[in-house]
Amino acid sequence: MPLVELVRLPSGVEAELLRGRLESAGVPAVCFDAGMNIADSVGLMIPVRVMVLDEDLAEAQALMEEFGVG
Repeated sequence: MPLVELVRLPSGVEAELLRGRLESAGVPAVCFDAGMNIADSVGLMIPVRVMVLDEDLAEAQALMEEFGVG
């Protein structure tokens, strides 16, 4: 079960909020590179990646659209 990138976001807070919303809808998700994105100004250089399981990608994309993210 490989992880795939759902989206890259400039804000770690925004990425964590999305991760929480996905998980509350039953789609496990993790954030990569959140520790590298500690200053607001580095968001464009080091975005936070929200990752989901390959088999959950289509559902996660539909949820993102429903949430108005991306």
